[in-house]
Parts: sequence; structure tokens; C-alpha cells
Amino acid sequence: MASLFHTDPTTDPADALVDLAADLASPVPPGHWDSLRSRLGDGSTGAPLAPHWAQFFRQLGPDGFDGLPAREALLRQQIHDDGVTYNVHADAEQPSRAWSVDLFPLIVDAASWAQIAAGVAQRAALLNTILADIYTGPQHTLREGLLPPALVQGNPGYLRALHGHSPPGDLWLHIAAFDLARGPDGNWRVVSQRVQAPSGLGYLLENRLLISRLFPEAFGSLRVQRLAASYRLVMDTLQRLAPGGPQARIVLLTPGPYSETYFEQVYLARYLGITLAEGNDLTVREDRLYLKTLRGLEPVHAVLRRLDDSFCDPLELRPDSMLGVPGLLQAVRAGNVLLANALGAGFLESPAVHGFMPRLCQTLLGEPLLLPSLPTWWCGEPGVCAAPLDDLRAWVIKPVHADSGFEAVVTASLDFGQLPAWRRRVQSEPAQVALQQYLPLPHVPVWSDGRMGARAAMLRVYALADGRGGWRVLPGGLVRTAPPGGNTVSMQRGGGSQDAWIITGEAVDDTTMLPAPMRPQDLVQHHRVVTSRAAENLFWIGRYTERAEHSTRLAQLALQALSGDDDLGPAVYAVLDQWCRRSGLVEFDTPELAEQPQGFERALIRGLVAGRHAGGIVQNLQALGHAAGQVRERLGAEHRQWIGAAAAVEILPPSSAAHHADWQPSQAMQGLDRISEILCAITGAQTDRMTRDDGWRLLSIGRHIERLILMADALSSAFATGAVRSDSGFNLLLRLFNSIITYRALYQKRLEVPPLLDLLVLDRENPRALGWVAQTLQARLAKLPGSAADREALLALAPDPDVWHLPELCVQDAAQRHAWLEQTLAQISANTWRLSEEISRRYFAHVGAVDRSLGGY
Repeated sequence: MASLFHTDPTTDPADALVDLAADLASPVPPGHWDSLRSRLGDGSTGAPLAPHWAQFFRQLGPDGFDGLPAREALLRQQIHDDGVTYNVHADAEQPSRAWSVDLFPLIVDAASWAQIAAGVAQRAALLNTILADIYTGPQHTLREGLLPPALVQGNPGYLRALHGHSPPGDLWLHIAAFDLARGPDGNWRVVSQRVQAPSGLGYLLENRLLISRLFPEAFGSLRVQRLAASYRLVMDTLQRLAPGGPQARIVLLTPGPYSETYFEQVYLARYLGITLAEGNDLTVREDRLYLKTLRGLEPVHAVLRRLDDSFCDPLELRPDSMLGVPGLLQAVRAGNVLLANALGAGFLESPAVHGFMPRLCQTLLGEPLLLPSLPTWWCGEPGVCAAPLDDLRAWVIKPVHADSGFEAVVTASLDFGQLPAWRRRVQSEPAQVALQQYLPLPHVPVWSDGRMGARAAMLRVYALADGRGGWRVLPGGLVRTAPPGGNTVSMQRGGGSQDAWIITGEAVDDTTMLPAPMRPQDLVQHHRVVTSRAAENLFWIGRYTERAEHSTRLAQLALQALSGDDDLGPAVYAVLDQWCRRSGLVEFDTPELAEQPQGFERALIRGLVAGRHAGGIVQNLQALGHAAGQVRERLGAEHRQWIGAAAAVEILPPSSAAHHADWQPSQAMQGLDRISEILCAITGAQTDRMTRDDGWRLLSIGRHIERLILMADALSSAFATGAVRSDSGFNLLLRLFNSIITYRALYQKRLEVPPLLDLLVLDRENPRALGWVAQTLQARLAKLPGSAADREALLALAPDPDVWHLPELCVQDAAQRHAWLEQTLAQISANTWRLSEEISRRYFAHVGAVDRSLGGY
């Protein structure tokens, strides 16, 4: 195959690759720093590469640039296999999009990194000092005018509820993130700082693992510093300062699966070896924080949070928050739980603070600020913004805080007709506005669509506290790139990312996050924590899967029966009518089947398309998808994909929605067959590809509870209506129970009640028989965690097939009703519903469980 990129055969291959890279690299617009060439861009091409980039391209190997498309394909495949995603904010109706990471890293030389690390560590120390002074110190910051009170106490990020509170170790910030950009002069500047719940540490780590594997020779040759020691430091600091000491239980508090960065929260929790928890996984009892698990309430001593301050406690902060933990602040003030980061730092994220940083640093730390911010002015000070307003296109208008009522505006992108309106707004609301100098962002090399390009980028770096007054800057970072041709970095608007390789002049750190090898005795009590929320969602995954399977099979049988030429008779019409209404396949105001068979059939097909009424197939599949989305970290990739396919499947094409009179049963049957195939795959994944832990056990219990209720009700209706006494009704019941082949193999054409009840009620080998389901349910319940009393209480509610006897079930009264059977079936259904409620009370809500669950604290 001919080479895509030709080189001179007389030149050293490695040098030829460097020359080729210089020729292929896109020009960088004038005024932007060119990271590939370490110089100011001038729009030209062919200039020599920076030494570290030249070394990178020398290590491409014999395939050179011809091998890059294959590496890019491997990268995309790995992202797909790992399920790396980014959720567009507030877009729950759309699937998560694949994470975008470029093939090339950003390479930072040792000298540049030394400048960054020193400046970032100093800034983190300064921010922590400011917080300590304002909340628990003498408030020199406010008394001496180092920060205007309006920027502190007027900011919703300042929490009066924490005034006077000092966090463990007087450490307010465990992790601080800083967005940096390299200006046209080659110097790094701080654009923004994140100190509430900085994101990116998970994506950063994933990017490193992805890219370093694709360029192992370059990674080793350039002596890129490793990351594990920094993540180890996070955990060591939390364990040292947490009330529980070295054995402290630590959780990562997530906003949940609709968070933009949910993937990295799951990933980070796994990497750090801590439990991922949502707000409703936690509860405060007597000023202590607990994790709700299947094994009871377990004490939590530290929380690494990814939830912004205002959402953390609806009792004292934002009352409409559904993400936080009621009473969390009280537990914090009582000293019983450590939050990382501590609450109350939100006001420091205001862009208006940047203009005051030089004086703050000199006064509070006694040293000059090493890493400057972009020039920033707060317009709330009289006369400060007069000069910038005369040349507004050189500035970015930024809100002082989230309640300022507008988003940042890059005035360079506005036409001249829009500028006067923004100038008037700044003049009318100056206290809500900060002006930050517009910076042409540096351009980094990227590999896109089979060729080299250049995009604007910013580097996010992280300062990590050691808990002893020192700070370590993680030797790497999350590079965020703008869309092609843009100068605004935004992951929501199509931006991408890169790994950041930091060249070290010292020894490469070989620290690992892998724990010491386990001894056999360590495995005896080793179990994966299953939170009550996860267990509840798994429980409902089981129920919705079973419910969707039953409804799909019933819809298939109903359409087959109604489209046939046979006269089904009043009893069969009656039982089909009841089954379809109770399963949500038709609405309850639909005319009765016996009166209008064709109208009922049209309503049934219409319900398969709309499916919005309670219990319909579409609604069950969507509920299944929602429950699976809440516990995606516990489901395999194929399992998630099948559930996603089920939730998105269309029984009939939307284009036919305007012509419902033309819908044909055959069309609906094709859609139902597709759903049935997908549900078989989901069932296979649940049965054959999930570890039999407590979570799976709850999923299985959910399936069997739902199957018992559905089958008992269906069987009861068949006998109550008399449908079972006709051949068509008898066979219909066997098909619904998926047992007709077994019945015919055993009894040929003998359509009699005793063998029917033996197969559908008493048989312990038929997975669709009530006896098999009840027996299996008992076995699952007996293995649930908790006390023996808990399990005995649940088992007492579970139907017991040992007390069912065929002669009694077959008894008929004078009206030929099987009263004993119908009473038994009604009792099975009622007890199973009670069992479901009791499981919820004991394992999900933990109502009344405090006394027996707190003993391990």
C-alpha cells in the first residue's frame, strides 16, 4: 500500500518524520501562541518544531504518520469499549455522547512546568488562607479592604451558616483547580479557578491511560511524570484528617447519572477504591452521616464531593435541592464528617476576585504573586471600568456570580450594533460585572480527519493538599480544546480534550494505586458495597424487565387472537380484555372487547405506538432505561446497550402516526418481535453475565416478585371468567405462561384442569410455574444480608408452595368456580405485594432500622 506521507529515503527516518511534521502542521493565526513550535504564531508553515515535539515525532516508529489512522481507530474503539461519555447538561432525553480526546497530547517542558507548579501551589495556599481568615480568623481580608465585602458577603457562595466553623486540620481546600492559558508572550496566566467541586480528575486519568498506551516509546523517551502519587496523596490526606482515622469510610458524592461528568465520577471512585454515592444514598442520624446499604446503615467519615455547595444540604442551603443530604451541615459542624472540599469557598470562583489577588498574596503570604491572572476589573468599584468600557471589544464581560443574570460574553465576537447595549448594561449593573482582558488562546497540535491541525486550548491543573500545610501540583492536567476555528473552550459546545505530558528532569515516580497483595484471609469478609439506592434500582430493573416481557408477550397473543378467523367466545374476550387493561396495553376507557373487537384492536395498536398510559410497553421500557441509567456502573456495556436499544425501539414507525387507521397488526407484530428479541438479550445478560452479589440478588427478587404477581393475576382471571374451560382460552393461557410445548409433550391434547394446574402452579422444574418462582424467590430471600430476624420476616410473607395441594386447587363449587384456587391466587398476589413493600422498608428506606444498624460505628 502506498504511503500517505512521503519522505526522502536518503534522510534518517526519525529526522524525516520531524521534517514531515513541520510541513504538515497547520499554521497558527497571528497573535496566538504556537505550542508546537514554542513561538508566537504568524500564520506561516514549515518553521522548526520545539525540541520536545521533535522528540515525540521521532518516536512514531517505522509506520510514521501512516500508522496514525490505525492508532486513532484504536483510541475510538477503546473509548467505546470503556464507555467513556460526557453528558450534555440538562439533556436527559439525548444519549450521552462519546468522550472526545485527541490523539496528540500537550507536551509541557520542565522549565515551563516549574513556573506553573510554583505559581499554582502558591495560589492554592493563598486561597486556603483567605477562607480561614474570613470564616474563622480575624477577617483581615475584609477589615483592611483586601477584598470588598460585596464580593464576599454579597456573593451567594459565601455561607453564613459556616461562620466560625473550622474544618479538620484547618484545611478548606483539598483540591483546587486552575484554568491556565499561554499568552502571546509565552507566559502562563490564570483564567479561572475552581474550588467548590473541581471536575476533571477522572477524565484526566482516562486520557493518560488511553494516550500513553498508544505512544509508549514517546512517553518513555520524554520522561513524562506519572500521576498515581498525586491520587494517593488525595486519599492519604482524607484518611489522615477524617474523624474515622486510617479506617475511615470515604464516599464520592455525585449529583447522579444526569451530571455532565458522571462517567468520570464513576471512574474516579473506582480508581480511588471508594464508594460512589448520591445524596439519597446518605442519611444523617444524630449528627452523624451514614451510608444506606443492604447491610444496614454504615458510618461515613469523609466525603469527596462533586456537588456544588448550594445543593449539598436542602435544610440549610438550597431548599429545592434533590441532590444533597438533609442535615449534612449539622454533621459537619459537629465534627463528625470531613468534606473535601469544605463548604463555603464558592465566592472565590468569582472572576472579580482575580483583580485583588496580587495584593492579597503580598499581604497574607508576604510574597509576590508568582502566577498572574489575566487582567481583570470589578466594575463595582467607582471609576474602575471607565477606561475598559471605551474599548469594550478588548474585554470579556463576565458575571460576578451565578445569580448575576447573564453568561460570559466575548465582546470580540459581537457586531458593533450589539456593543452599546452591553455597555449600557455594564453601566446600569456594575456590581454584577467583571471585565477580563480577552486573550487569544494558544493553539495546540491535533490529529483530525487524517491530518494535523491546530486548535485553541486551555490547561486545567490541580493543586492537592498534603494535610500538613503543603501543596503538590499534580504533574499533568486536563487540556480542553475549542471546536475547529473557535477561541472559546466549551465541552458542552463540541470541544475536545487532550492528555497533558509533563516532562520531568527528576526521576519518574513509580508510585502505584494498586493495594498490597491480598492474603487468603483478607478475602473471607470481602464484599462489594451495595448502596440502598443501587439495590432499589436493580430491584426495579428486574421488575420492569419482567413486566415488559409479560406485556410484550400478551400483546403478541392478543393481536394473533384478534386477527384470526375463529370465534373466541365471550369468556376468552373477557379474559383478554382484563389482561390487556391490567397490563396497560389499552386505556381503561377503551370500549369492551366483546362489544367492539375491531375498535379494541385499533386501541391496542394505538397504545403500542403512543404507550404513554400507565403500565404500557413503551412506558415500562423507558422506566427500565431510567433505572439502568441510575446504576450504569454496575451493568456491563452490552447489558446497557441492550437496555438502551429497548428504551429507544419503535414498535411502529413515527411516520405512520398520522395514519393510525392504516396500521396493520402485522406491522405491530414485527415491532413486538424486535422488542421480544431485545428483552431476551437483556434477560440473558442478567442471568448469565452478572455476579451473584447482593445487588444481583435484589434484581432477581424483583423479577420473581413481578412474575408471581402477574402470573397469579392472569391465572385467576382465566378461571374467574371461565376462559380456561374453552380450548382457545386454555391454549391462550399456556402460551402466556410460555408452557404450551411442555404441556403438549406431557399430556398431548388433553385440555384438562388438573394437569394444567400441576404444570402452571405446582411444577418445581417449570420456570413459569408459580411453584418454581416461589421456591426460587425463597432461596434468594434466604441469602439477603441482614439479621436472621430480617430474613425470617421476609420469608414469612413469601408464598410457600409446600402448602399448595392439587386436590384442593381442583375443587369446584356448585357454580363450577374454583373458589379455593382463586382464593389461593389472591393470597399469593396480596402477600407478594406486601413482601415488596417490606423489602423496600427494610433495605431501601431503612425505616425503623437505626437501632440495629448503628452498632458498628
